[in-house]
Amino acid sequence: MGTAARGRPRSFDRDAALDQAVRLFWRHGYEATTMRDLTDELGIGAPSLYHAFGDKQQLFAEALRRYDTRYGEFIDRALAEEPTARAAAARVLREGPSRYTRRGLPAGCLIASGDASTGNTEVHDLLRRVRNAKAAAFAAKIRADVAAGRLPADTDATALGRYLLTTLTGIAQAARDGVGRAQLERVAALALRAWPADG
Repeated sequence: MGTAARGRPRSFDRDAALDQAVRLFWRHGYEATTMRDLTDELGIGAPSLYHAFGDKQQLFAEALRRYDTRYGEFIDRALAEEPTARAAAARVLREGPSRYTRRGLPAGCLIASGDASTGNTEVHDLLRRVRNAKAAAFAAKIRADVAAGRLPADTDATALGRYLLTTLTGIAQAARDGVGRAQLERVAALALRAWPADG
């Protein structure tokens, strides 16, 4: 009985494997991450990977959801917890540089750069929808502040929401390029100056 127990393979930890896949896609993007990379990183054969996650595109979609809830959640949390759009913007601009340069994790943001160089329109559309949803969520919070008189009536909520997400994307890309956290924090502080003051 002892011999059989010793010879039994370790059980597959799907949750841990998914997190490994997140980091691999985060580091290299969808296109540059091969099935061989995934099987080597996860320590399983291709048939086991297909059985656990489906094909590479299905695994990427699940990895993206995991990333958004585990690593990119600071944006949604700021929107939910801060009383005004400006406070939420200040919070994500304050947190973004440290989020995108965390030690032990890939630099940058999977949502911002995961579809770089891919010709896969479904992957591109998936990431585009996520990015657009975040910009739209900020725009909705901005509109609520305009309606409440906290922001000027002529504030372009759509453009301002897009401005914030574009700034964050640029900060994330700069982090991937090796720009240090202190410099990114100065960029974020400059970006916030363009935000209309609360009324």
